[in-house]
Amino acid sequence: MTDSSALDPEDRKIVTLARSARARNAVPEGAAVRDETGRTYVAGTVALDSLRLSALRTAVAMAVASGATSLEAAAVVTAAETVSDEDRAAVRDLGGPKTPVLLAGPDGSVRTTLTAG
Repeated sequence: MTDSSALDPEDRKIVTLARSARARNAVPEGAAVRDETGRTYVAGTVALDSLRLSALRTAVAMAVASGATSLEAAAVVTAAETVSDEDRAAVRDLGGPKTPVLLAGPDGSVRTTLTAG
């Protein structure tokens, strides 16, 4: 487990935003990404009959739709033990293989930091 107080303030911010999205929308996952200009995009799990997207893929899609050309970091808050390969691939497509992906539990404690790679 990573000490959340040791995180960069901007990384703490996206974890907090992801946690808030999860709680506010009562969804399994919340996610946030930060683009190359410092803008953040926040999303929860999308579970429609015709469309299913993880919170992280939704946040990446929102960044792309808003004109982001790269990502600095991503965070996902979930009860799951890992970040799926598909989610990491979405981050990698926009941010590159070294983009950090913070995985936090429902309480906001960062369990690990992976790379999108």
